[in-house]
Amino acid sequence: MKQIFSLLVISIALFNCKTTTKKEKITGLITEKAMVVSAREEASKIGVDILKKGGNAFDAMVATELALAVAYPYAGNIGGGGFMVYRKNDGEIGALDYREKAPLAAEKDMYLDDNGNVIKGKSTIGAMAVGIPGTVAGVFAAHKKFGTLSIQEILQPVIELANKGVIVTKKQEARIKKYQPAFKKANKSLIILDSVWKENDIIKYNALAATLERISKNGRDEFYKGETAERLVKFMQANGGIMTLEDLAKYEVKWRKPITFNYDDLKIISMSPPSSGGICLAQIMNGIESYDLDKFGHNSTKAIQVITEAERRAYADRSFFLGDPDFVNIPLETLISKEYTNGRMDNFSFEKATKSEDVAHGTVEMIESDETTHYAIVDQFGNAVSVTTTLNGAYGSKMYCSDLGFFLNNEMDDFSSKPGVPNMFGLIGAKANEIAPQKRMLSSMTPTIVEKDGKLWMVVGTPGGSTIITSVLQTILNVHEFGFGMQEAVNQPRFHHQWLPDVIMMEPNKFDKKTITELEKVGYKINQKDAPVIGKVEGILVLQNGKLEGGADPRGDDKALGY
Repeated sequence: MKQIFSLLVISIALFNCKTTTKKEKITGLITEKAMVVSAREEASKIGVDILKKGGNAFDAMVATELALAVAYPYAGNIGGGGFMVYRKNDGEIGALDYREKAPLAAEKDMYLDDNGNVIKGKSTIGAMAVGIPGTVAGVFAAHKKFGTLSIQEILQPVIELANKGVIVTKKQEARIKKYQPAFKKANKSLIILDSVWKENDIIKYNALAATLERISKNGRDEFYKGETAERLVKFMQANGGIMTLEDLAKYEVKWRKPITFNYDDLKIISMSPPSSGGICLAQIMNGIESYDLDKFGHNSTKAIQVITEAERRAYADRSFFLGDPDFVNIPLETLISKEYTNGRMDNFSFEKATKSEDVAHGTVEMIESDETTHYAIVDQFGNAVSVTTTLNGAYGSKMYCSDLGFFLNNEMDDFSSKPGVPNMFGLIGAKANEIAPQKRMLSSMTPTIVEKDGKLWMVVGTPGGSTIITSVLQTILNVHEFGFGMQEAVNQPRFHHQWLPDVIMMEPNKFDKKTITELEKVGYKINQKDAPVIGKVEGILVLQNGKLEGGADPRGDDKALGY
């Protein structure tokens, strides 16, 4: 009897232990005053150190962005571009577009042969794939408007990092090895990443350090009109490119009005065109707002159905209407209005999946690659920035200017090389996004800031091509609807639907098998094979006590740091 009683006590203890473990919350880094979350610890640390020196979020943006160019050449860059959404501590909001532009010599049919067929690889690898970079102009524009520390003080630790070198991580070792054949294809001579690099090796980027030194000393114009510009153009033209000194000299950033909309008691502030992120996010969230997601349950069959159907309808509109607003008229107010979205969900039923072929608009879709990067910053003054930056593909065009120490983007592939023909990611472009000189290509990047009850609540974003929008969406919902903390919300398995192809992409082996069976039973096609990673989300949540919780995605080498 005593033995049975002991076994019973042990069983109850084990059961309680198991229950407690299941309910135990995973909490990210908590800090009192300020935080930076980025794809590499080195970049987050440099950003935080700038804040500790008394710099603000915009000073830290410059430092973090350029530190990612050193520590994370896979996507961090000075040869690419990006978008920033900001919210100052007085509630002022805004957006900065430093997306790349097509060169002056670019033509609508520049990637087509004499028969009108797309020339394979011309828009993705090598010099002809490169758009005019916007990153240096972007960080200098942000600093000029809002920065407090000197550029020299901000860039010094970045230059030191490039000279001292960056430790290779296990994931980085695998990435370098994977893309080495493409480096050899794109470059006439060996580049720094052609060497055999192993985990814990140190890569020194001395040429990049020298370039950053010149930029630190001579300012923005060093990159666009100075010695660096001349050396870059010489390199590009020697490799068959069409970039000119006039292209660089003419490059300008654009300050834009962000997309804003309400969802329950939240105000969402996200990126406007030429990013499709904010408009798509608004359409999806408008579509799901009337449903009781919290009652359906996190990643339940019904919750996945509702979100999928709203995504299907939003992505059907995306490329038909969207492009560079300086070239295309976009019915923006209509697209993000609740009236427009409400009718779109009328034909949805829990009993049967809608077919994408039955959903207008059009047969078009456009995407940039998964190899982008995001960082989030909240400073000690209460200012917040959300920034997504990219080279487009992994290491961009794979073309590395050894003289200057950086990779060039392959952003030209984000245009429609030929309307109706898939780009490198198997997706189809529209006329609104066709190539024109000085035009910016359509993007999915969705840097986002969320207010709750009029106060800063969340800063969030991610890489991931067209899955960026849905990953940002799910992270916000994970916190707002399902009560997760920031790190917990980032860790959750994610799914994605983008109208065409008509499948739900799911992170493999992360979803309940019963849920998948139920979804298939009502007509949804599930693809777990091609979705090993859906985004690498970075987020910061302002807790009720005013402290900050960071969410750094465990799918990468991402890191939250602060004080």
